[in-house]
Amino acid sequence: MSLVSIGDVLVEKDVFQAFFACDLHECQGRCCVEGELGAPLSEGEVLQLHDLPVELLRMLPEKSVTYLHRHGCVEVYQGRAYTRTIDNRECLFTCVRDGITVCAIEIAFRDGLLGFDKPISCRLFPIRVRKKFGLDYLVYEQHSMCRSARKAGGERQVKLIDYVRQALGALYGYDWIESLKAFVDSSSLK
Repeated sequence: MSLVSIGDVLVEKDVFQAFFACDLHECQGRCCVEGELGAPLSEGEVLQLHDLPVELLRMLPEKSVTYLHRHGCVEVYQGRAYTRTIDNRECLFTCVRDGITVCAIEIAFRDGLLGFDKPISCRLFPIRVRKKFGLDYLVYEQHSMCRSARKAGGERQVKLIDYVRQALGALYGYDWIESLKAFVDSSSLK
């Protein structure tokens, strides 16, 4: 894979070239259900999840609340914190609305019940932040569950970096986003 450095962040060229526009009606929120681990968490996000308001807990299915009280909402695997999953499947914070699996944290944030949004790793998905040479390294994970999102992105001409622009800005700042866009606009990666 070819890498590009934007400031202190390494980016796989696939990140620039991909098209992506999530279609929840098509995939029904499978990214919150499939997989063995939950969402990767920063230290700050782990701290935020320690004091969950009752309003958020009321959004969760009873089995999730029971599981949370027994096991907590964070698990650590190979030294990294993740949201806990139930039976190595769905994230503890999922709930179903109109047949679509959604994030209760995101709903609570949008409704003004929480002062923080869902984990940045969820907002960046399908981009993952890894480490390489001590720097953040952005990788585009192409999952089969996101086939419809790739198709919709291509049809609507929505670049992956535009789809996750707000999350990238929250993580690296909007000056970094401008550097990223300037690079893409001036390169042959368009």
